[in-house]
Amino acid sequence: KSEKIVGNSQQMKTILNLIPKISKAQSPVLLLGESGTGKEVLARLVHETSYGAESPFIKVNCGAIPADLLESELFGYVKGAFTGADEKGKPGLIEIAENGSLFLDEVGELPLKLQVKLLRVLQDFEVTRLGSTKSKKVSFRLICATNRPLNELMEKGEFREDLFYRINVLPITIPPLRERKEDIIPLILKTSEKL
Repeated sequence: KSEKIVGNSQQMKTILNLIPKISKAQSPVLLLGESGTGKEVLARLVHETSYGAESPFIKVNCGAIPADLLESELFGYVKGAFTGADEKGKPGLIEIAENGSLFLDEVGELPLKLQVKLLRVLQDFEVTRLGSTKSKKVSFRLICATNRPLNELMEKGEFREDLFYRINVLPITIPPLRERKEDIIPLILKTSEKL
């Protein structure tokens, strides 16, 4: 399935050779790189080559969803948890990613309050829906991506150090296209095939 990725440059070949090894471990993966470097494509490849490939790949853009909504989307909620909540309650995306992969894109945008809750899920492998006191065991592979310098965010107190160490187990830095010129022509050709 990796034909989606153009990797003629040495940097991309090195990354692509790493993926099968990384996929076999269930440890969190942190994809670092500028916008447009292909972090989501690599996240999908990690998922497709892992043991949970048949299970869901759930993508969440942490920067595109308002904080209040993001909490109920990630953790789910029980009946009557808040005004406008669905009568039956709703499982969160963490639960829906069961045995598969949860891809948190723009993880640097995750509000501090949710960083604490996510950290708890990663420590206990349990999730508690909003408005509930019961926790539920969960099993999923976490893949995070960011184009923001998490070290600087930690210094400013905008990103928790303990969460950083939890998600930074298998870091992969994807170089920008200007640093891997060998990939430019093949990418242009691949794009023109789709037109």
